[in-house]
Amino acid sequence: MFSFFKKEKSFILKSPLKGEIINIEEVEDPVFATKVLGDGIAIKPSEGKIFSPVDGFIETIFPTNHAVGITFENGLEVLIHIGINTVELKGEFFKSYVENGSKVNIGDLLVEFDIEKINEMGYSTVTPVIMTNMGDFSKLENISNQNINVGEDLIKIIK
Repeated sequence: MFSFFKKEKSFILKSPLKGEIINIEEVEDPVFATKVLGDGIAIKPSEGKIFSPVDGFIETIFPTNHAVGITFENGLEVLIHIGINTVELKGEFFKSYVENGSKVNIGDLLVEFDIEKINEMGYSTVTPVIMTNMGDFSKLENISNQNINVGEDLIKIIK
């Protein structure tokens, strides 16, 4: 009845890597650019390390270690996809530090990857950070600057 008295529930997703912010619509892969998998942002990494942006659980670490899915304590599902078409590298240049079902905290190291070697093989390391179940939430706001460091506020998500 008095919905304007309801307090907005929101939370912050921290940056899982250091680099340059890129609008998701500018990613050179239509699956991400058209938000088929969900809404989010992309980061062109300046370091080859992915850290947990939330406290939660590893739902999926792909066998190739190029992507990791995390479920946040409140149910938000986050997919961090290292690079574009990097699944084709079959795990070469990627090292995972987590397993499916692992509990993670903000700042835990998840995956390392070799930016130079991936680029030498002709692949982009632009890393989409996607909320795959945004239908369960009402809004996503980019709250970051052009360049971001690990652990800085990246996205505000409103329930």
